Order: sequence, then structure tokens, then C-alpha cells
Amino acid sequence: VPYHSIDALTACFDFAKREKPDAILLNGDTIDFFQLSRFVKDPKARSVAHELLAFRKLFEIIQEVFTGSKIYYKLGNHCERYEHYLWTKAGELDGVDEFKFENIIKARAEGIQVVGGKRIIKLGDLNVLHGHEFGGSIFSPVNIARGLFLRGKVSAMQGHHHMTSEHTESNMNGEITTTWSVGCLCELNPAYLPINRWNWGFSLVDVDGKDFHVRNLRIHKGKVL
Repeated sequence: VPYHSIDALTACFDFAKREKPDAILLNGDTIDFFQLSRFVKDPKARSVAHELLAFRKLFEIIQEVFTGSKIYYKLGNHCERYEHYLWTKAGELDGVDEFKFENIIKARAEGIQVVGGKRIIKLGDLNVLHGHEFGGSIFSPVNIARGLFLRGKVSAMQGHHHMTSEHTESNMNGEITTTWSVGCLCELNPAYLPINRWNWGFSLVDVDGKDFHVRNLRIHKGKVL
């Protein structure tokens, strides 16, 4: 937010709410922080205050749709823009509680749990990351999921690249490893990259102990596929 797609979010929420999930994971880059980026900025773009207000409204909608679900906020590379800006522009304020990123989020989303960046979330034996944690772009021959497999060599899921893909390999013992990349819920043709291969999507993960089952879903023309 605030560069989210209402159509994509609506399709996602309408489908996922029937599952009555125990938890919602916002897996990175939930807020854009455009004005804090290192790139040349459009002065007409939305302010940080506007983005935080949009996030508050989104959180309230998620709470309303998914009553009783725990909500987790994972930091992605866009979220890190805030901390990097603080360090370079006002480093003296680093460590002050009122300026901590986690507290800024919690002040606008009561009850949310914040998960720091560059760390793995475990859903059973499934490793979940935003996608920038390897320190650079994930090598992606054929598709993002295969690149994730070649880098991680374990069952894993990531976002970050805004594309839905899946890759599976088995070893000589018949053990299967699968990796997934998840689509996005933002605008598909932003001004900075109007031509791309992005698609809308989200995933549902059922966990039973260490076992897990992934449904990596796409959204096309308002329908969940």
C-alpha cells in the first residue's frame, strides 16, 4: 500500500475468508515507502503519512474480514527503506522507541505481530522468506521457484518477484523438495516498471506438525485460479 490493487485484494479476501485461517502473513513490502527510497522520486507521489494511513485502513479491513486470525507483518526490502533513511538522515534518533519501525507499525495496527527482515519463517518444514534475504536477486533460470531451489535446496516459499511459479525435484531416495514463488496484490504496471511479467496471487498453507500443504493460487480477471 498505497499502490495496491483493490480487485486483487477483493478476490483474495473473498476466497481466503472461507478457509477461516488461523493466521495471515503479510510477507514483506506491505508498505511501499516510496518517498524514502534511494531512487529519483516523483514529487507528486504519496507521502509517507499517506502510506501509513492507507496501511491502517488495510489492517482494519483484514481484521474485519478475518475475525480472530492472528496477523503477522514480515519486513521486506521496501520496509527496510524506513530504517535506511533513518540511519542516513537522522541516525541520532535510531534507538528511540517512538522511531522504531516495529512501534510505528504497531501504533497503526493494534495486535499485529512484527517479524524482522532477513530471517526465515517456519511453517512446519516449509521455509518462508520475503525473497531478498539471500543478499541479492535470486538466480531464476526458467522461473523464480527454480532459482529459489538452486539457492536454498530445501522446500521454501518466497514473494518479492511478484510472479507465481513452482518447482519440484526428488533425490535418489525418493524424497521430494518443492519451492514456490507467490504472486502479488499490487498494481501490475507501475510507472517504474510498466512492462513486466508480474501476476496477482497469494497462497494458502495448511500445517500439521512438520507436514505442510501449499495451495499457490493466481488471480486473473477477478477469479482465483
